[in-house]
Order: sequence, then C-alpha cells, then structure tokens
Amino acid sequence: MNTRASSRVYPLLLTGLLAACGDSAPSLPLDHPSPQPFQPMLLRAQADVASAPGFADQTGGGVFATAVGETLRLRLDGTRSPLESHPGNPVTPGRARAVFRMGPGSALVEADNGLFLAQAGWLIAPSWRDALGAGLTATAPTQEGAAWLGHASGLYLLKDGVLSALKVDGKPLEGITSLAAAPTDNGAPGLWFVRQDALWLAVRTATGAWRVSAAEVSLLEGERPMTLVGLGASEKGKAEVWLLTSERLLRRAADGWRQVALAQKPTQVLAAGRFLWVKAGDTLLSHDADAGTWSEASGVDTREFLFLAADESGCAWVQLGAETVALTRGPVPRVLGVHEGMQVVEDALVVRARVVPGTEPLSVTFEVAGVEVPVRGPAYSLGGVEADGSFRPYSFVGLEPGPHTLSAVARYGDGTEARRSVSFEYQPLSTVALGWDKDIRPIHEARCAKCHVSGPARPLSSYALWKENAPLIVAAVREQRMPADGPLDPQLISLIQRWVATGANP
Repeated sequence: MNTRASSRVYPLLLTGLLAACGDSAPSLPLDHPSPQPFQPMLLRAQADVASAPGFADQTGGGVFATAVGETLRLRLDGTRSPLESHPGNPVTPGRARAVFRMGPGSALVEADNGLFLAQAGWLIAPSWRDALGAGLTATAPTQEGAAWLGHASGLYLLKDGVLSALKVDGKPLEGITSLAAAPTDNGAPGLWFVRQDALWLAVRTATGAWRVSAAEVSLLEGERPMTLVGLGASEKGKAEVWLLTSERLLRRAADGWRQVALAQKPTQVLAAGRFLWVKAGDTLLSHDADAGTWSEASGVDTREFLFLAADESGCAWVQLGAETVALTRGPVPRVLGVHEGMQVVEDALVVRARVVPGTEPLSVTFEVAGVEVPVRGPAYSLGGVEADGSFRPYSFVGLEPGPHTLSAVARYGDGTEARRSVSFEYQPLSTVALGWDKDIRPIHEARCAKCHVSGPARPLSSYALWKENAPLIVAAVREQRMPADGPLDPQLISLIQRWVATGANP
C-alpha cells in the first residue's frame, strides 16, 4: 500500500468500458410513506451564509461559506468563529465559494484560488491542491477512509494522501454533478454518480481496479437522474443509495430499485448517517431509516428553501428566505467521543453527551448492548467524573465483537424525550503489543513528518514526543481531522489506537 503524500495525479486502472444507459421499463415496486407531523426545533444562525453547500458536524454546528466569501464555523449554541489560514500554507485562501464533506470531522473548502481542508480551526493547503484547482461539484467519503471528488476536470479518489484520477480509455469522466459511495449488491465497494444526465456505477474489482458501467434503473421517458445521496450502514440496516430524478424519488433496497410514492413532487434531497430529508412541493419530510418512519415538519415556510448540509444526528441546515436555520426534530443530545461508523478498539473510552442549550433535561441516560447508564450534568460522562473533575473512561470489555449502537437519551419535564443513536464497530484489543519503531514510525514518516517535523505544526519528531502527545494524536486521526492532506486508512487509524492502548511502546 502506498501511503506517501503526493501532489501528482495517478490514473486508476479500469476493467470494463462505459456502456449505454439502463433499461427503460418504467415499472418499479412502490413504497408508500405515511408521514406523521412534528414541530421542528429551529436555531437561527447569526451569520449571512451563502447559498452554497456546507458541512455539518455530528457533534454540533458546521462549516459554511458566508455571502462575502469568509469561511465560518457555526455552532448550535449560536456562537460563531472564523477559520484562519494555517501558518504553513504556501498561499493564503481566497474568497470561499462552497464547503464539502470529507469525513466525520473535516471538510474541504473551495476558494477562488483552489482547495483547502478545514480542520481544527485552520484552513490548510493540502499537498495535492496544485493538481486540482477550483471546480469541485461533489464529494463522497467512503467506509474505507478515502474520499471521491467530483470535479469539472473529472473524477478523483483521495486515499492515503494520494490523489488519483479515474479515467476510461485515457479520458477523464467530466460532467459529474452528484456522487454517493455505497457497497454494491455483493458487498464490493462502489461509487454511484450522475454524469451527463445518466446514472453510472463504478465497482472496485481489485486493488486499484474499477469497472465503470451504466447503472440499471428503470426510468420514465424523458426522466433524468439529478441528485444522489447515501445512507450509511448501522446495526439495524445496510447502506443505501437514494436517487432524486426530475420526476420522483427512488431508493436502492435489497430487492433493487423502488419508487417512494410521495404526495407531492420531490425537488430537493439531503442525507447523512441514517437520516434523509426531502423537500416535496410545499412540504418538508424527514426519514429515519433505523426506525423505518417518515415525518412531516409543521410550520416551516418552504417557498424560498434550500438545503445546505445535514449531519448524522438528523439535523439539517437550510436557508429559509434570507435566514440560515438549523432544523432538528427536537432537543437531540450530541455524543462526543464516538462518531458514526467508528471502529472502537480501546478497552475504555471517554464518551460524553452534550445537551441542546436551553431547557435542561430531567435526566440523561446512555444505552448500549441492553445496559442503561444514568449520567449527571453538566458533564454527562458515560464513565462518570473523577474527584479532580476529569472524565472517567467507560469500559467496553463486556461487549461482543461486531456492530453496536450507543444511544444518549434526554428526558424532559413535559414528558418528551430526545434520543441520539450512534452506530459503531467494536473490535477487542489484540494482546500483541505494538511498537513505535516497527509499526508507527512508517506512518509518521509517510503522512505526518512533512508538517510535524520540518513544518509549522506541533513537533512530533521522536518516539518521546509521540508518546507524550498520544491522546491528542489518537483523537485527531480517529476523528479524521489529521493528517492535513486527507484521512488515514482505517487500518492505520486502528494501528495507532492499538499502539496507544497497549502502552505506546518504543
């Protein structure tokens, strides 16, 4: 595996050629949602946000471009802060145009002078930015820790800090307008994309090899694919692809494509985690895939409406006329320390809940593997709090290996409750001790040394410095905020976590 960062663009090997569009039979099985009304909770942002894509963070808030081209971090408590150019950047970011998701805690900002990663309060110029300027149209993070980039110049895969171009017969795949990464029917990694008014599928057939062909979907005469979104996998369901066409909403289920029969014509769609949002006519709908339910928001004026971003908790950031609003089903608590799709390898982990500002809940309880753990505020720490005020880790030792769901439940005085559920994978710690020199130094030299040895970032030039900063390093790579040129492969993230958990040996 090549983990060395590079600004070159390498073409990916293809097995197969582009084919004609799928079959034209219009008949599809129908899903008939029965949405139940709900009164959404709205938080108005104190910023003039641009009508452009943004990034929503599942821990609360997000990164957005303002109407004057500034890049801002907005929080659910109403506060805001600008993102600054990193001191090590070779160029200062220009006017921001849009923000795209790259991972659980990182975003890609397109400025008028190129691309920058938004991480930990900084705008960072990645090593590969010279190979790919402005012109981004869509991104799609993958379960393997990589990210697909749809660009005016073609389709690219960012993996292990290396940017690769996916081409057919040496020609770039230009004209891509929408992307969604999701496994295919046989479980192989796949990428669905809309290109030149047609739906396509790229399937990985081997390391570095992809087969590209038209996706088989029954479309009506004159019907065009428009927007793709994906729902991630959880303990309760597999990953799914949804397609908004010029006429209707389709979903790719276990038995193939199905039409979602809505009362009004859908025109916008957005998704994150296991939640989907749809604007249909003058209605705003929300779908919880784990619960299998549909809801309709009451009292939301959708005449001047635009989706900006969504996060895994079920929150959607939207524009209502001149206002930017975070819209949720209620005071859903946020979970800190575990993110959607995370692999947990430590025997103990600090996990906390953050409740929505305003009315304090009567109680907050964590639920995992059938165990309920009441916690106390203001820390709401799953493991409790030490005498000195520090957070006590919670032990996962009793969990069976495999997928699990951790829920934070807040109960209020009016009898209502708000729940945030996070899907994660538990892989018990191996008894084999890892070493810095043998296991970690190669990762450091390939992906970290450029910024953390000779660059302006925190010094990490030795084993002693890695051990001293181990908690910060684990948090940064686990949340995919670092390295600055793109997230690590999940296997490398797991390796760093295991090295720290087994004693950070030399």
